[in-house]
Amino acid sequence: MRHQGSDRSNEIKLRRVTTAAVIYQRLHAAIVSFELKPGMPLQEKRIAEEFGVSRTPVREALLRLAEMGLVEIFPQSGTFVSPIPLSAIPEAVVIRKSLERTTVERAAQIATAEDLDRLDRIIARQRAHAALGEASRFYEEDEAFHGAISAIAGYPGIWTLVKTVKLQIDRARRLTLPVPGRMTTVVDEHVAIRDAIAAHDVDRASAAMMRHLGAVIPDVEALRQHHPDHFA
Repeated sequence: MRHQGSDRSNEIKLRRVTTAAVIYQRLHAAIVSFELKPGMPLQEKRIAEEFGVSRTPVREALLRLAEMGLVEIFPQSGTFVSPIPLSAIPEAVVIRKSLERTTVERAAQIATAEDLDRLDRIIARQRAHAALGEASRFYEEDEAFHGAISAIAGYPGIWTLVKTVKLQIDRARRLTLPVPGRMTTVVDEHVAIRDAIAAHDVDRASAAMMRHLGAVIPDVEALRQHHPDHFA
């Protein structure tokens, strides 16, 4: 027989964990989108007041963000949004290319008409967001496109891994999307990938994906020169 005290304790713990997850997701999105820029301080008290919670779930969320390399915690100074580590990007690009080559090649082998329709709907939404200059929503559909290819391949777990690996790439990439014409170019690259998958041409699909991912970060050094405060 369970005691009411134990049930209450578990309920409080679950609520705290859930709240910490929500705070983590909100801060994660704000950091990647540059709503919270590198170097900005993150005050536990202020965040707790904003969410109407105690500092405990806020602290848990910040520790998780620190593990992901998105914030830096200095015991005597405070917590700050981390700069983008320039040295981490080349390796992350290599890992992402390797993993997504696997998914796109498999998708090209087994994609169905229904799968292609799924990709077409995503591309259509991307075109609409590009036309309106909606960079954030465009980015969400970009994520959906790559996630869909992993799902079509039967390897959804690979996309989960890729999202972790490419976190710092994502932050740098957000600096490229406002460049005139870049969103239209990405759509064209996605169409090339989709068409190769539709043709069940494994080699062409692989090559199209590599060209696309190779252009994800066109010139990191140039980005650093234009946004010196964003990189370390």
